[in-house]
Amino acid sequence: MDVELLYFAGCPNWPRAQERLSQALETVGHRDVEICLRTVETHQQAQALCFPGSPAIRINGHDEFPSAGQIYGLTCRVYAIPNGFTGAPTVDQLAHALTSAR
Repeated sequence: MDVELLYFAGCPNWPRAQERLSQALETVGHRDVEICLRTVETHQQAQALCFPGSPAIRINGHDEFPSAGQIYGLTCRVYAIPNGFTGAPTVDQLAHALTSAR
């Protein structure tokens, strides 16, 4: 399983996403899977990577949380969670994405 977390340095939410992603990997029995951290530094790089904002989580090369009308760039991303919106998916959402991606 290939797990990648893309972010830009100015985003305050990527460390929380990394922590939750680690917890989710442990929850689904993939503690041994390494999270590949990838810093996106320029708007040109964001365009080339189809980077929809930070943090972006890709499992086996696919964004498991796509949204309609995505614009690529150095922005903070917002995720819908059961009780509103936040800067990172919940552990449960990530665990579901990890098991669905197998």
